[in-house]
Amino acid sequence: MLTTSAQACRGAMHMLHDSINRFVEIIYTYCPRRYIRPMPIKKTIIGFFVAIASTGAVLASELPNRGTDEASATSVFERYTDSVRTLVDRSLNFLGVPYRMGGTSPLTGFDCSGFVGKVFADAFGFGMPRTAAEMAQMGEKVSLTELKPGDLVFFNTMRRTFSHVGIYLGNNQFVHAPSTGGVVRVEDMRISYWAARYDGARRVLPGTQSRQTQAN
Repeated sequence: MLTTSAQACRGAMHMLHDSINRFVEIIYTYCPRRYIRPMPIKKTIIGFFVAIASTGAVLASELPNRGTDEASATSVFERYTDSVRTLVDRSLNFLGVPYRMGGTSPLTGFDCSGFVGKVFADAFGFGMPRTAAEMAQMGEKVSLTELKPGDLVFFNTMRRTFSHVGIYLGNNQFVHAPSTGGVVRVEDMRISYWAARYDGARRVLPGTQSRQTQAN
């Protein structure tokens, strides 16, 4: 019964994570900007998210004698280390910022790589290359089935590989600055547009040395 309860708890938190992402995206995509007070909304949601994540990790750590399979099936929430929470926090702070080609500032707008670079700089003081293609040369290659929150995900959106980049949040969700006319938002990698254009992922953590490995 304890094992079943633990699984149910994990499942509930997993669903909550997805719901929070979708709720934030809806607010910033469809609500008129003049009716939104960005920081209070985001801080409230993110604070609640982090509290739930921390609770899930504590509950998991206190469950005794779990089998090997159950222990390895770590929930999305348990994977959110302090550094990844910081990264997610910073990325969600920019929801609703308009897309701007060549943009690197929330005051004037982001393009995809400008957004990722700003998030990593704010979260870790970690310098990133300027383009998505250059970012695809960093860290280590990660398979689709091994994706973890904080990984960079790449797409072919301009008829060339690694022409778009976003930050993976877990549960097939990623946050990115999409294209002209759009805003920074959370999307599902499983929808046909993104699934057909997926190029791969890289794991870039603070302190990881950039290396010119072939990304394919």
